[in-house]
Amino acid sequence: MSTTERPHDVVLFGATGFTGGLTAEYLAANAGTTRWALAGRNQAKLEAVRSRLGSDVPVLLADIDDVQSIRRVADSARVVISTVGPYINYGEPMVAACAAAGTDYIDLTGEPEFVDLMWLRYHREAERTGARLVHSCGFDSIPYDLGALYTVERLPAGAPIRLEGFVRAGGTFSGGTYHSAVHGMSRLRQSIKVGGERRREEARPTDRRVRGETRPPHHDDTAGGWVLPLPTIDPQTVLRSARALDRYGPDFTYGHYLVVKQLPVLAGLVAGAAGLIALAQLPPTRDLLLKLKDPGEGPTPEQRSKAWFRVRFKGESDGHSIVTEVTGGDPGYGETSKMLAESALCLAHDDLPARAGQLTPAVAMGQALIDRLTRAGIGFATTETG
Repeated sequence: MSTTERPHDVVLFGATGFTGGLTAEYLAANAGTTRWALAGRNQAKLEAVRSRLGSDVPVLLADIDDVQSIRRVADSARVVISTVGPYINYGEPMVAACAAAGTDYIDLTGEPEFVDLMWLRYHREAERTGARLVHSCGFDSIPYDLGALYTVERLPAGAPIRLEGFVRAGGTFSGGTYHSAVHGMSRLRQSIKVGGERRREEARPTDRRVRGETRPPHHDDTAGGWVLPLPTIDPQTVLRSARALDRYGPDFTYGHYLVVKQLPVLAGLVAGAAGLIALAQLPPTRDLLLKLKDPGEGPTPEQRSKAWFRVRFKGESDGHSIVTEVTGGDPGYGETSKMLAESALCLAHDDLPARAGQLTPAVAMGQALIDRLTRAGIGFATTETG
C-alpha cells in the first residue's frame, strides 16, 4: 500500500502519557480533515483519552514488546508521532518499523545517543524506502534549528556566517522529561562512543566548513545576561542542518548558550549539573534520583500558563549583523505538543523537498514548518539589524 492510500494520515503513539495527551488535545482542536488515530498498549486508557477529547478517532493497540503490533501501526500511517520515552529504552521499535514501511516518523527526543544510534541503524534503510525520520521535534530542537534557519535566510548568501543562540526559559518539567534526563546523564560514555561511530560513518561536506564554537562563561549584552555553553542535542541539530543545506554558507560557526541574569546563579547551575551527573553514574543513587518524580506526572495547567521561552540569535556575515528571536509559552509541554503536531501535519500535507533518511526539522520541513508555527502563535521575529 502506498503511503497516500493508508487509512491514517497521522498516528499518535503514546497518547496516554502526559505530553502525548496534550498532543492529542492539540490535534483534536487543529487537525481539521486530517485522518488521525491514537495508539498505545492500554485499551482502557486510550478510550479514556478519546472520551476526554470528545472525538471518535480510531484507537490502535500497539506495544513495543510486540513487533507485529508496532509494524501494523507503521503500515497504517503516513506519519507516526512517538511520545514514548526515554527513547533509548523504548523508542527503537517504532523507528525500525517506520523505516521499513516507508512511513514518516517524528518524536520529541533530546537524547543524542538515541538519535545517533537510530542514524547508524536505520538512516540508509529509510533512504531506500523514502521514510523521513525526524527526531527532536519539540522544544528540543525546533526553536533552535528553525530559529537558526530563519536567521541565516536573512543574512547575505555565499558568505561566512557566525551565529550564536541564547536560551532563556521559565517553567517546570514532567516526570517523563526528568527520567529521560537522568537516563541520559547516566549514559554519557555510551553516548560519546555512539557519537564517535556516527562521525566516522557519516559523510560531511568537503567544499564547505561547519563547526561548533564553545566560549567560556561570559556576559553578553545581546543575550541580556551571563551565558554558559549548553551542551544539549540542540547545537548538534543546528550543525547537522548547516552541513546539509548550502544556504548556511561556505564557513558556518554556531555557539549555543544558556542565559542567566546573575553570576551566582550561573555558578549554582554548573555545580548542580555536575552533582547530578555524578549521582546518575551509580545505580543506587540513580535509582534514588528516579524515585523523586514519577513518569506521567506533569505541571498543572496553571503552572503551564505561566511558563515561557525566548531564544535570541545573533548573526554576523559579510559586514552585516542581525538579532532575531523565537518566542512562545510553556516550552516543555504546551508548545512542544504544538510543535510535534504541526510537524506531523506538515509532513502529511505540505509540499516539501524530496528527501529521505534521518533528517533534521530544518532539512525536512524548513520554511513550511516556520509558517505553520507562526500561524499557531510561536513568534519568529527580527529585532535588530546592522
